[in-house]
Amino acid sequence: GALFLNNRHVRISVRAIQTMVKKRALEVGIKINVHPHMLRHAAATHFLQSSHDLRSVQEFLGHESIKSTQVYTHLDFLELSKVYDQCHPRAKKTS
Repeated sequence: GALFLNNRHVRISVRAIQTMVKKRALEVGIKINVHPHMLRHAAATHFLQSSHDLRSVQEFLGHESIKSTQVYTHLDFLELSKVYDQCHPRAKKTS
């Protein structure tokens, strides 16, 4: 069945969902073009960062191939730097 229904219990169209997301983003002051896939991508990225379990993210997104999910394994430089500083014995900064 459909995940999103209107007040007549009919499936909401993809276009209607896109319009709702864009409208809400504007209401809260987001000036970039926001679309539902950005929300999906953000949720998957946060899920992977907290769980570190690519297979769970694959299942969450409904991807058949793990290769489709691997796009979410990117690490931003600041996060990588933070992990390095915490783990590498010679990375400790001296004041």
